[in-house]
Amino acid sequence: MALHVTSPAASELKFPWPEPPPVGQPIEVAPGILWLRMALPFALDHVNLYLIEDRGGWAVFDTGISDEPSQAAWEQVLAGPLGGKPITKLIVSHFHPDHVGLAGWLDHRFDMPLYMSQAEYLMSRFLQMDHSEDVEHSNVDFYRRSGLGPAAIEQVLTRGHSYLKRTSGLRPNFIRLTAGDAIELGGRHWQVLTGGGHALEQVMLWCKADHIFLSADQVLARISPNVSVVPVEPEANPLGHYLASLAEIRDEVSDEVLVLPCHNLPFQGLHARIEQLEAHHLHRCDLIAAAAKAPISCAEVVPIIFRRPLEDPHQLSFALGEALAHLNYMLRIGALNVEVDTAGALRYRAV
Repeated sequence: MALHVTSPAASELKFPWPEPPPVGQPIEVAPGILWLRMALPFALDHVNLYLIEDRGGWAVFDTGISDEPSQAAWEQVLAGPLGGKPITKLIVSHFHPDHVGLAGWLDHRFDMPLYMSQAEYLMSRFLQMDHSEDVEHSNVDFYRRSGLGPAAIEQVLTRGHSYLKRTSGLRPNFIRLTAGDAIELGGRHWQVLTGGGHALEQVMLWCKADHIFLSADQVLARISPNVSVVPVEPEANPLGHYLASLAEIRDEVSDEVLVLPCHNLPFQGLHARIEQLEAHHLHRCDLIAAAAKAPISCAEVVPIIFRRPLEDPHQLSFALGEALAHLNYMLRIGALNVEVDTAGALRYRAV
């Protein structure tokens, strides 16, 4: 079953700022909106945060990861570019550590309201709980069914409680954001959009009057966000949710917006980029369908859709989850069948 669609040329995107600001040194990208870049200790080595001048201080969209370099960068920003003014509101797009990591640390400083979607708040709280032996056993079974051998499973499991190390907690209450809500920040009225796939209910903000779209990780200019199945929900269909979210954004948000994403560069050309992302994932499905003429495991799909070397367990687990997201999507649309082999691994065959 061919799923591939033609991707628009990358030249259809425009980049008003060809280079990012230095880490920890924000620049203005619209009146009253600063773009702040923070470093990350991963292959994807940065995250973009946005600071919106608000009544009496600054509203912040996402926080960066919880580590000493990020805290030091925040101290400089608070004392310098923000003029010593407090943070008045914190909006967290989703539960991943590079977005929610310093929420607790900032809350201890400013005791400001926290705005999140319900699913993202609860998932972050859930992941900050200690993991039981039952969870560890379930994770082993998840990776075994994906076709990993014992050594590779042990490598992936060494990631352990990394979420706890990269986050600083959450306050015990929050203000819930849902799709269609409106929030005022800095004298602007922002519409809340939410989308699944990369996370459960990721929050994005659109200022229709000023043509500004805070896209979080849902629409990025140079890469696709990771769209993965995780052990807690092995039969999930995040790719289906992600493609549906892209279609909703295209229908809802005008094409002339300035897109302010949480990775890569701000850009213009939202609808063209959505088409590129759709084509990218459907092309991966075509590659899988061609390889699955004979039964194939999820682990065997990884090198088919990731041609670059996977250098550490962090990247391997992400790649495995993303491969499974494509397989689960193809099962849902009837492009694959699945069976269990003698080793207990799932094997997929093209219909």
